[in-house]
Amino acid sequence: MLVFHRRTCTTFWAAHHWGLSQGQGSAHTAHPEDELERLTKKMLFDMDHPPSEEYFGRCASCGDNVVGEGTGCTAMDQVFHVDCFVCMTCSSKLRGKPFYAVEKKAYCEPCYINTLETCTICSKPIMERILRATGKAYHPHCFTCVVCSRSLDGVPFTVDASNHIHCIEDFHKKFAPRCCVCSEPIMPAPGQEETVRIVALDRDFHVQCYRCEDCGSLLSEGDNQGCYPLDGHVLCKNCNSSRIQDLTAKATTDL
Repeated sequence: MLVFHRRTCTTFWAAHHWGLSQGQGSAHTAHPEDELERLTKKMLFDMDHPPSEEYFGRCASCGDNVVGEGTGCTAMDQVFHVDCFVCMTCSSKLRGKPFYAVEKKAYCEPCYINTLETCTICSKPIMERILRATGKAYHPHCFTCVVCSRSLDGVPFTVDASNHIHCIEDFHKKFAPRCCVCSEPIMPAPGQEETVRIVALDRDFHVQCYRCEDCGSLLSEGDNQGCYPLDGHVLCKNCNSSRIQDLTAKATTDL
């Protein structure tokens, strides 16, 4: 079964920036009620005491005002202090650098890549669509048949005892029993999922190859239906009787 996933991630170049004059504000309080009260009082205070420098908004990280040229940047439709806009993992500053936004959280490129699953085949990180099969992750273009190398993205496949991936056709060619008459694999007919195989005298036959060795008539249908083996030979009833008569006549003459 194939399962596809697409990572919810957007790649950006970190936000265009202006300047900053204020440092980071105090840390958030432990209780949401206290924090709400603090922010409300701060908003009322700011309304009564507008900043003397250019005001750009509140930092989405620390909640303090972003005031003054060269002090802030915009990213993910939000405003940040330059010192607040950092990678969620390593805390490196992201202004002017490429970053990845995952669920409104920013990551530098190396940290983002370290979070990705790697392909079972090539061991490289899977940046976009993930194909899951046999409990593993693959790039779609890496998920191929081990015999013909054909891509199996969206195509029925099967695995052998060693968990190697095969397209259905090559799996049958490789592992299907072979007819003792024509030596070709006994495979499903085109468009069919089931295989019809005849076993007689511990040998495998295609339906069309299961014939009397003497007269060539099919043994799976018609008047001569059924196998009447003799000395390891596959025979119809009439040819079996003829051989027995010949053997009996020869034995009588020899006496």
